[in-house]
Amino acid sequence: MLGSRSGRPSLIGRAAGTAARTAVITKTATAVAGSSAAKQQQKAHAAELAHAERMAAVGGAAPVAAAPAAAPAAGGEALEALRKLSAAHDAGILTESEFVAKVKERLA
Repeated sequence: MLGSRSGRPSLIGRAAGTAARTAVITKTATAVAGSSAAKQQQKAHAAELAHAERMAAVGGAAPVAAAPAAAPAAGGEALEALRKLSAAHDAGILTESEFVAKVKERLA
């Protein structure tokens, strides 16, 4: 018998097995990616809350959920300076006490 495939799966069986493995790999990758994205969102949200609490403690104002509609042109430079200070604090360049002192100095 020429072309006999005795003892081996047919081409259709091999294709079905490959498709099943691919489906499992795809589903696993999707689940891992979704889990990673959810963890990153939780970390980002926690960082935003911590930043809002620090700013509220420094400025004495309650944290706001949304950004103000428009900032004055002169206040834009001060706001940018505060953002840079916050980034330096988040990066560990400034300690908490240094951060608070510099923010109070900028707001004065």
